[in-house]
Amino acid sequence: MTQDELKRAVAQAAVAYVVENEIVGVGTGSTANFFIDELAKIKHKIKAAVASSEATAARLRSHGITVLDLNEVTSMPVYIDGADEITPQGAMIKGGGAALTREKIVASVAEKFICIADGSKLVDQLGRFPLPVEVIPMAHTVVARKLNAIGGEARLRLKDGQPLITDNGNMILDVHGLQIADPVGLEALINNIVGVVTVGLFARQGANVCLLGTETGVKTLQF
Repeated sequence: MTQDELKRAVAQAAVAYVVENEIVGVGTGSTANFFIDELAKIKHKIKAAVASSEATAARLRSHGITVLDLNEVTSMPVYIDGADEITPQGAMIKGGGAALTREKIVASVAEKFICIADGSKLVDQLGRFPLPVEVIPMAHTVVARKLNAIGGEARLRLKDGQPLITDNGNMILDVHGLQIADPVGLEALINNIVGVVTVGLFARQGANVCLLGTETGVKTLQF
């Protein structure tokens, strides 16, 4: 199976976790896009969606799905999103699509985080994928020095030769070369660096369920 076929399979499986007549949180990225396309098939069964990025909101609306501002929402049964890496314990690296801050905010409101990913994303230890850190623009060099001091190599993410700007008007530092033995501790350490908006470690609040696309079908991991 191709990677897209694996992503489509987990997206289809994730529909079973959508609670009827409720609001669903929706992530950002290629796997989340497959889920949005599947969600469109049952849009009459849901109240609305909350998007973790402007791109996701636009895709949801293109399917005729109502998108609510998170400030209008008091409860949400599930948040469904992909991951760049996930461990057997449910800790994740996210932010390859530069939406890590909004993803973490929306996920924090949901009762359950359902991670949808192809099998290549399951790793014993996080860190092979560069760790995204969203930073206030005026602080990116200061924060980069502090990230380098903890053993990584922080590089400013570029798009078309210019610093990539997030939906929040910030920049992304991608930290290469980390071997993350303590995801919860590192998440707290980086989040406490002045100038950091948030780090793309989802460990303190990781996934509750991971639907993993494999050659032999969708495997369900519970955490």
